[in-house]
Formats: sequence, structure tokens, C-alpha cells
Amino acid sequence: SHGNKEVFSCRGILLAVQWFWDRGHKDITVFVPSWRKEQPRPDVLITDQHILRELEKKKILVFTPSRRVGGKRVVCYDDRFIVKLAHESDGVVVSNDTYRDLQNERPEWKKFIEERLLMYSFVNDKY
Repeated sequence: SHGNKEVFSCRGILLAVQWFWDRGHKDITVFVPSWRKEQPRPDVLITDQHILRELEKKKILVFTPSRRVGGKRVVCYDDRFIVKLAHESDGVVVSNDTYRDLQNERPEWKKFIEERLLMYSFVNDKY
């Protein structure tokens, strides 16, 4: 949302990570689809892509798998990675997604998502 739905803003990810880091939260994992590492296309803009590599080196960011089949990109369902890790590590999910489909997938995830989903917003560069 930092890019106003016009561009994928890697700086927005860094701002969010920094906000939690500054408050003492050191066990932070960011999931990003691996295709975000690719050269941006005019219809899929991305800014400050180097931030993704820097966060990956610091073991904060994990790229979720994707591949090409017959010229089309096939991505994994990264929401499942997010909820599974947060549930197993007794963490919090920071997202504006409500994960309704996953709430119905596993009963233990429903309660977890209801109680451990932290939604957010940006006001310019303020997280």
C-alpha cells in the first residue's frame, strides 16, 4: 500500500520492518513472491528493488516459490506460508488481507487470524 497501488514499493516493506525493529521485535519474516526479483515490466512497476536483496541477506525476507509453465507464471499461495509460520511461532500477521479462505481451511487458524491479524496503513512515509 506504500506505493498507492500504482507501484510495488520495496521501501514500504523496509519502513514496516524498521517500525517493528525499533520497538524491539527482532524475529521478523517478510514473504515476497520470487518473481518480484525479476526485471520490472511497465505494467508491473517496482521501486527500490535492491531493498529486497538487502533484507534477504539479513534473513528477514524470504522469497516464496514461483515458476514459468508454458510462458505463464505459476505462483504458490503465499498466504498459507504467512499464516502457517505465524501460527507455529506464536507470532502476529501484519497484513490488510483478512485471509477468509484460510480461516475456513483449518479451525485453529480461524481463531489465530481473528486474534493475531494486525492491519496497517501508511501516511506518506509514516507506517
